[in-house]
Amino acid sequence: MVKPIYKKILIKLSGESLAGGKGMGIDIATVLKICEPIKKCAELGVQIGIVVGGGNFWRGRSSDKMDRTRADHIGMLATAMNALALTDALESLGVEARIQTAINMNSIAEPYIRGRAIRHFQKGRVVVFGCGTGNPFFSTDTAAALRAAETDAEIIFKATNVDGVYDSDPKTNPKAVKYDTLSYSDVLANQLKVMDATAASLCRDNKMPILVFNLSDPQNIVRAVLGERIGTLVQEN
Repeated sequence: MVKPIYKKILIKLSGESLAGGKGMGIDIATVLKICEPIKKCAELGVQIGIVVGGGNFWRGRSSDKMDRTRADHIGMLATAMNALALTDALESLGVEARIQTAINMNSIAEPYIRGRAIRHFQKGRVVVFGCGTGNPFFSTDTAAALRAAETDAEIIFKATNVDGVYDSDPKTNPKAVKYDTLSYSDVLANQLKVMDATAASLCRDNKMPILVFNLSDPQNIVRAVLGERIGTLVQEN
C-alpha cells in the first residue's frame, strides 16, 4: 500500500471552488467531489485541517463608501457558510468533521481553540476553520498560514484554478513559464501571485512550505499527499 509522505496538512480552499460552474453560491455536487479525495487522505491516516474562503458569496467592499471592517466581517460570515457546507459534505461521506470559527457562533460551531483542534486531529477528525483569523484586514490566506503554524501542519496545500505558480498570468500570456519550486523570498521580491505578502511572510518566518496545484481535478489532493510531483512547491531555502 502506498503511504502518504505527510502526516498533517492544511488545505486552503477558495470559496469560488465550491460554486462549481455556478460562479456564485454553493454547488453541492462540486463540494462532494472535492471532499471525496479528502476522505481518501483521512483514510490513509493523514490529519487534515481546512481553511476556506468566502469569495463565492462576498468579494469585499463593492464601494469605497462601505466601511472596510464591516465588509470584512461580512466576508467572515461567508466563510462560515462554506465551512458548514464542507462539513456537511464530509459527514455525508462518512468522515468525522468539526467546524471551528474565529468568531464565536456557538449555536453552529465550536470557537477556535488550538488544543481542542489538535485533539480532534488526534481522533482522526477533519477540522474546518471558518471566519479567517477573526480580524479585519487579514485574508483567508493569512488565516491558512496562521492555522497551519499553530496546529503544527507540515505543509499547506493551496488548491487553485491553475496548475502552479507562473512568472505571469498564463491565461493572458501563452509564453508564461511555470515554476516547479520557488523560495518565499522570490515570491515576495517578484510579487508573484501565490498569496498575499502577509501570508507569505508568515509562512517564510515559520518555514512552512506551500504546494500550489490545480483543483479542477480534486484527486490532485491525494496525489500531493502521496508525494507525486504536481504544481509548484514554495519553501524557504
